[in-house]
Amino acid sequence: MLDQILSYRQMCDDENMQTLQRGMNYRLNHDYSVILMSRRSNAPYSDAILSDGITIEYEGHDQAKSLIYPDPKSVDQPRHTTTGNITQNGRFIEAIEKYKSGKAAPELVKIYEKILAGVWSFKGFFNLIDYKTKFDGKRNVFKFILRLTGGPDITPDQEVDFSHTRLIPSDIKKEVWKRDEGRCVLCGSNINLHFDHDVPFSKGGSSLTPKNIRLLCAKCNLRKSDKIE
Repeated sequence: MLDQILSYRQMCDDENMQTLQRGMNYRLNHDYSVILMSRRSNAPYSDAILSDGITIEYEGHDQAKSLIYPDPKSVDQPRHTTTGNITQNGRFIEAIEKYKSGKAAPELVKIYEKILAGVWSFKGFFNLIDYKTKFDGKRNVFKFILRLTGGPDITPDQEVDFSHTRLIPSDIKKEVWKRDEGRCVLCGSNINLHFDHDVPFSKGGSSLTPKNIRLLCAKCNLRKSDKIE
């Protein structure tokens, strides 16, 4: 479920992994890739939700720290390692190049977002559609462009109506989590939670204010859905 709240352990279990140590994970155990992102103030990379509300700009990952590269933030992000092996950046770029040349469908990417320590949110399935290289003032970094899609059962040629939703900004999620104290506002449960629009986006409700976002458990959300005409 979009905006479902998960622990780190639940997230790993969902992906059939003991751990998820990398932020970029090309084709783990599935026919899709996985990205872990964070827009917290102390996040190591600069990610952004674009103004359309359904597109993410995700920064590539740095050169591994070593004796040769003691400060990875001072060197260009790599497409290949020093031994010639392809990096996760490189794998994502290859997928984009195949898509743009018409040789493959866009790579499907599942994104999880870190809200607070131990608190993650399923952000949705996205199509990996483009990338660019950007100078950040010190070095060149990759910026990957991903657009929200309906999930693994939706083919690239199918149109998806996103009028019902808009990605909830990270700072709003953080504020709502703290305000609602990690519990469903209706029944007090602390399991099977997700971030919910009080007034649905399709009915004019905003994703951009905590006043319209709240924590609901799955049961209370189902009851709410039954009441929405």
